[in-house]
Amino acid sequence: MRLMNKVALVTGASRGIGRSIAERFAAEGSHVAVNYLPQGENEIEARAVANQLKTAGMIVGGDVSLRGDVERMVSEVVQKFGRLDIAVCNAGIEIKKPFLEVTDEEWNSVLSVNLYGSFCVAQAVARQMVRQGGSGKLIFISSVHEDIPFPGYTAYCASKGGVRMLMRNLAMELAPHKINVNNIAPGAIATPINSAVLSDPEAKAGAISEIPWGRFGRPEEVAAVAVFLSSDEAEYVTGSTYYVDGGLTQQVTLY
Repeated sequence: MRLMNKVALVTGASRGIGRSIAERFAAEGSHVAVNYLPQGENEIEARAVANQLKTAGMIVGGDVSLRGDVERMVSEVVQKFGRLDIAVCNAGIEIKKPFLEVTDEEWNSVLSVNLYGSFCVAQAVARQMVRQGGSGKLIFISSVHEDIPFPGYTAYCASKGGVRMLMRNLAMELAPHKINVNNIAPGAIATPINSAVLSDPEAKAGAISEIPWGRFGRPEEVAAVAVFLSSDEAEYVTGSTYYVDGGLTQQVTLY
């Protein structure tokens, strides 16, 4: 078990990639705090994840775009487990809309969750890691759209590009504290956020035609990279983006 007795906070972990990361971390011996946005079915889903993790898991409701929620979440995790060793900034949203029609509210909503939320969680967790004496792992779940334009999703692309630069800067600033900071950039992954494409045979075929590997990725494949980056094996890895995209980024950059 590569994460034995480590304590991890995974944001947006009630479903999709976040859920897979939480489950894999627990399987590797980690205690996992499953964050969820307290609305709709999210709490029910988060409790289902935590129950599956049994004694290794807890749930922490909170909106990553609110400083007070983030600081409370970190405090709750430390109160229960005594420390915090890993944070995965996974929570994110997207809004599909032509650029000329995007409202200020929509732009701010996406940037608040995806970029400010990542900053806020990383800062609160890094402060805790420094209080503990240093060392730790910060992982951002970005997107291939930190590099690849995606018409109709301008706010999303801008937020993910910002996350990439945030990660690179923090890798430099936090290196003296021996805190590793890295990015995972998923491509087309079979998760609820892509349900519309997955349920439309024509749209799905069109998406797959752009992927050299010839299929959508699985959340578990993203989780596998997160485990490596959170483990002692990645002690000398910082400031890097790991693409989990079946070659999509390389395919697009060829043209």
